[in-house]
Amino acid sequence: MPSAADATLRSSGATSLRSTSRRPVAVQFGAGNIGRGFMGELFAASGYRTTFVDVDRAIVEAAQARGSYEVHHVSAAGDQVVRIDGVSAIDARDAGSVAEAVAGAAIACTAVGVRALQAVAPALAAGLARRLARADAAPLNVITCENLVGAGQVLRDLVWAELERRAAGGDPLPCTREDFLDRVGFVEAVVSRMVPIVPEDVRRRDPLWIACEPYARLPVDRAALRGPVPPIVGMEPVSPILAYQRRKLASHNMSHAVCAYLGYRAGHEFIWQAMDDAAVLATVRGATGETGRALSSRFGFTPEEQRAHEEDLLARYRNRALADQVRRVAADPLRKLGREDRLVGSARLCLEEGVGPVHVIAGIRAALAYDCPDDPAAVRLQAMRRERGLPYVLREVCGLAPDEPLFARLQVEDRGPCGS
Repeated sequence: MPSAADATLRSSGATSLRSTSRRPVAVQFGAGNIGRGFMGELFAASGYRTTFVDVDRAIVEAAQARGSYEVHHVSAAGDQVVRIDGVSAIDARDAGSVAEAVAGAAIACTAVGVRALQAVAPALAAGLARRLARADAAPLNVITCENLVGAGQVLRDLVWAELERRAAGGDPLPCTREDFLDRVGFVEAVVSRMVPIVPEDVRRRDPLWIACEPYARLPVDRAALRGPVPPIVGMEPVSPILAYQRRKLASHNMSHAVCAYLGYRAGHEFIWQAMDDAAVLATVRGATGETGRALSSRFGFTPEEQRAHEEDLLARYRNRALADQVRRVAADPLRKLGREDRLVGSARLCLEEGVGPVHVIAGIRAALAYDCPDDPAAVRLQAMRRERGLPYVLREVCGLAPDEPLFARLQVEDRGPCGS
């Protein structure tokens, strides 16, 4: 479903999003697919200069040397290029420069992966210590674009613990915890833009090259924002954020995974090819319908709104130009089969809301059978099944107890959708 943000980004075409020294600064921790391929573009379209913080020296050096890069929007309409100017970069190991950037930023953002938040916290705390020591400093919102419900709270607690550690070492504590919570917003976001893997030969030629779909909506936690709402193109303050996070997991992540695992079993290389397979499409559509009914029941999404969201997802999966690989989406089945993750978690949501997850279970069965030899997690999964049996996998990987209905359903060899 096209949005005003999509139209704004498309209208820039191949033109440059101009930068001047008077533009406010956004500090973006992580210059990878989401940092460079989504947030850097939104910041530029909103009038910010972006300072990337990353450990990848090739990316940092290229951004510093050029001061710009291009984002390729690939779709049936062709390759539309958006030039992002006003770009700088700091090596994440340069703690002093990172702290200085944070101290003067208008907004900050992380897109580093959950495990790296611990590494971001010290530099973020150092910058906030300088900033919060000034009584007249404007509030700072830190958007967390991480694949974890509660990432904002995790980062908030890590940063405050770092400020206390610095204080124990002799540095003055810049403010009370209450003041800290009032002046710094740790704002969780729901990122849905799809960015395929950059081929290694392309990465070697140009470390900044990035291609993605044009989708440009960013729901964020309205309750966590501090001060005026930042004027960022595509940003949609929503409440409660948990409803949108669960929908991302149970609609987008779930259906994408079902498409990938069934597509792999059918021998397809790309997601669009799987979507052209009538049997795969029927199961994906059925699964989105099941979780859609459960989400509407749990969180109050209207049936019309939810169906529109689902149809938009299915249309985006058919983007041939994106060339999104089945194996990329299916990667790491051990994580994706977790109790709270996109497959088992979605089936449990359905059962809790009185919806039969027939098609979601078909996707879980395909994931349990995923045997890609190039995926270490898939190799371990199949070794577990051979050596310990399916009940062991359901307990240890899926986190299911033997007395749960889903445990029993997944042990029965039935003939559900797509022959599962």
